[in-house]
Amino acid sequence: MGVSGIDLLLLDEIPVVQQHGIVCTITAAHPDADGIGEIEKGFNNPDYHPALHQIYRNLIPSAAGLGVKQVICFSGNRSGLSDPQGLENCAIGLAPLIPLAEKHGVTLVMELLNSKIDHPDYQCDHTAWGAALCERIGSSHFQLLYDIYHMQIMEGDVIRTIRDYHQHNCHYHTAGVPGRHEFDDRQELNYPAIARAIENTGFDGYIGQEYVPSTDDPFEFLPRAVTLCSPS
Repeated sequence: MGVSGIDLLLLDEIPVVQQHGIVCTITAAHPDADGIGEIEKGFNNPDYHPALHQIYRNLIPSAAGLGVKQVICFSGNRSGLSDPQGLENCAIGLAPLIPLAEKHGVTLVMELLNSKIDHPDYQCDHTAWGAALCERIGSSHFQLLYDIYHMQIMEGDVIRTIRDYHQHNCHYHTAGVPGRHEFDDRQELNYPAIARAIENTGFDGYIGQEYVPSTDDPFEFLPRAVTLCSPS
């Protein structure tokens, strides 16, 4: 089907796919028993920083030991925080982990998600905010996961935004809008054009297929999705 990697695996799942010649392209979140580290409870809340530091001080070297180069993280929900304060809190919380990521050759990757439909109140919901956080941290070992589905919902202008901020994006996700299903001719996004725009930035990483299948066969559309996102 043309798939060379699988996103968002837990540590104990990674060796299973590696046995079949598939790489884990980015780890899943590994929250604690209180849910700290999940989408809603991330680095914008200083109360969570101690637990997050413990989670990622274990996760970063463990991922590196398995050959995984990217580890996902989240801003968390606003919960009344202004965007400037949330950005400041994220920068403070992430700063102690950057040297560890650099040491192990791992990139911490914060996902851009929509707060309009799927993740109400999530703070890292615009590309410019995520890019500002990248610039504040100032390390190539902290970058963004640009989710095309989510950012179409939040801000549109996908190709221009990718061109303007591509230097901060190290991973991409797909899905059709509306509905988050297969991106066929019923959807409003032109994925071959988007894929060409990504390729023209010099991107050489992975594009993860994160659509929700609308048929009984979850693999029916997958080879076509890979083809549509492979303009070369």
